[in-house]
Amino acid sequence: MPQISDSFNLLRKLTLRRAWNAGKVLASYYFSKFTRKPVQWGFPISIAIEPTTSCNLRCPECPSGLRAFTRPTGMLQRNFFRDTIDQLYKELIYLVFYFQGEPYLNPDFLEMVKYASAKGIYTATSTNAHYLTDTNARKTVESGLDRLIISIDGTTQEVYQQYRVGGKLEKVLEGARNIVRWKNELKSNTPFVVFQFLVVKPNEHQIETARALANEIGVDDIWYKTAQVYDYAADPNGLIPTLDRFSRYRRDQKGNMQLKNGLSNHCWRAWHSPVITWDGLVVPCCFDKDAQHRLGDLKGKPFKEIWQEKAYRDFRAGVLESRANIDICANCSEGTKVWG
Repeated sequence: MPQISDSFNLLRKLTLRRAWNAGKVLASYYFSKFTRKPVQWGFPISIAIEPTTSCNLRCPECPSGLRAFTRPTGMLQRNFFRDTIDQLYKELIYLVFYFQGEPYLNPDFLEMVKYASAKGIYTATSTNAHYLTDTNARKTVESGLDRLIISIDGTTQEVYQQYRVGGKLEKVLEGARNIVRWKNELKSNTPFVVFQFLVVKPNEHQIETARALANEIGVDDIWYKTAQVYDYAADPNGLIPTLDRFSRYRRDQKGNMQLKNGLSNHCWRAWHSPVITWDGLVVPCCFDKDAQHRLGDLKGKPFKEIWQEKAYRDFRAGVLESRANIDICANCSEGTKVWG
């Protein structure tokens, strides 16, 4: 099965050094969780790095799509990326080429994937698939990319464009077919290709149709994801699904919308998986889309120094003390993949 092959592919990235580091990170997380004292004995197991803030679409719950950033926008530079990876690769297992924006808009994106893959790191990205031309699809397979997540949030153009504003479903499907064809022609097991279906009210009636479409095209899996809605109390875009299992929110006894899951005072992400913006800012996680919690700047200091500095320790301490008081945690929902 493709899923088993993908899991073995990830395990093959483990070295003794990476496994030892992962053990230290896990131990420090549980020690911190139970003692309420933030310690960190290892270095990141996983990071997300931002190829660009640019995007061709205008999705209504995305700062990139809305052009609503207060931070600078731009492109990750290849040399800066290489310097960052050179600092981290001996401990790093998993690298996500995504934070905001459309990765394929960065002209050096696939060269950066190739560089990370050559270091033995498991690489993944998420794309709206509008740039998966025949040429880019072949280069993607040849780059060594391990996982490719393709956003497909509707099975007809009418429904798709209600969330993916400005997008063309036909181009998405063409891009997916290009990837599948080149995997077959090059006899490659990678990338593991996933259709990601963000379940919102306008598309919830197409959940099973999306699965049939995934099978028809020949992608490896389909994941259904719950949607983050910034103003979930008002839901101005009408996105919260009526199907409870696919919603992060539910109404309380007074009829007010609230998060389903309470916020526990711990967060695994703060111990193992930071985010690096295109211009080198280190932020705690992917919910800090405007990089308001800047824990360091790689343009001035090496990552491993930032990872252990007071700003990071204070942020972890804040998580352990009262996660509900941290703004980016207020709309956080763990486990956003519902089923596949």
